[in-house]
Amino acid sequence: MSAHEAIRDAAHRYCRGVDRLDPELMKSAYWPDAIDDHGTYVGDAPAFCDRVVTSHRRFEATMHCILNHAIVIDDDSTAHGEIYNISYLHRLDDTGQRWLDTWWGRYLDRYERRTVAGGREDWRIAHRTCVHEWTRSEPIDGSMPIAADRFRPGSADRGTMTPLGT
Repeated sequence: MSAHEAIRDAAHRYCRGVDRLDPELMKSAYWPDAIDDHGTYVGDAPAFCDRVVTSHRRFEATMHCILNHAIVIDDDSTAHGEIYNISYLHRLDDTGQRWLDTWWGRYLDRYERRTVAGGREDWRIAHRTCVHEWTRSEPIDGSMPIAADRFRPGSADRGTMTPLGT
């Protein structure tokens, strides 16, 4: 796999891990000694992953969407990148009102290529800084005019890597 694809794969694992509440999948995007700076948390990335999974349980559903991903390979073992991110967070407040919180920002990453088990080389995040651009919270007053109740709810497979229907 090319360096660019391996780096993109790490970014995708992180996002899927957050949305599926899977800390091990999130951690697989980072090196064990990686640092994450998410503003409200700066420190050990694996501990950050556990914290995020715990804090995101308050949401009914989340969707971390990564957009433009610029990657610059510095040399054989280091690279850096910038990822544009929009996160959609669906929650209920204490009164039962549904809200959509939308977060816009960027991930500024430093990646490293290292040897993993079996002698294989892998690219992962060594340092991440999360940049906040803006946020918006809005009440959800209704739903789309579709039979949404006939779809499987997004919460049905949160916390598992097992795809539904298998």
